[in-house]
Amino acid sequence: MGLIELFALAVGLSMDAFAVSICKGLSMKKADFKGMAACGIWFGGFQALMPLLGFLLGSLFAKAIVMIDHWIAFGLLAFIGISMLKEAFEKDDDQERCDADFSFKTMFTMAVATSIDALAVGISLAMVGNVNIIMAVVLIGFTTCALSAIGVKIGSVFGDKFEQKAQIAGGIILIMLGTKILLEHLGILL
Repeated sequence: MGLIELFALAVGLSMDAFAVSICKGLSMKKADFKGMAACGIWFGGFQALMPLLGFLLGSLFAKAIVMIDHWIAFGLLAFIGISMLKEAFEKDDDQERCDADFSFKTMFTMAVATSIDALAVGISLAMVGNVNIIMAVVLIGFTTCALSAIGVKIGSVFGDKFEQKAQIAGGIILIMLGTKILLEHLGILL
């Protein structure tokens, strides 16, 4: 997997955290460095940690499932992407608003919730086989950190105009990456 694909994966994975960060920004009268840094560090850190854990788990089982690994990678990425799209389109206008709570408990819970899909992606990366996991983890972490910090600012300035669009874009990117992996392994794409 090349740098462009890894960057696209990082952007796709960061969209949940970006959307939550926009929501956090909505709850603040003015986005400050502390709030932007808190979202960036929490979300970026967990988005980097989870694919690494998933990669290690997937590596343990990679030899046992080598004949179907591309189907597993495709299935996991497509499932995550479809889930993101479904969630984006099911948002209710009466949905509870995020608050400006940056406590350990709140941020830990949100960081884990927004990075569960990254665990599954890490498993997929182990199945792909030709991935520099360190580069992937660093790129995913930094991309999510930056987009989360930017999301807080966007939320405080523009409102929730971009939240749904971010989740839709993330879902589409993940589905496309899963499809690309499958088509490469089937010999349709070179």
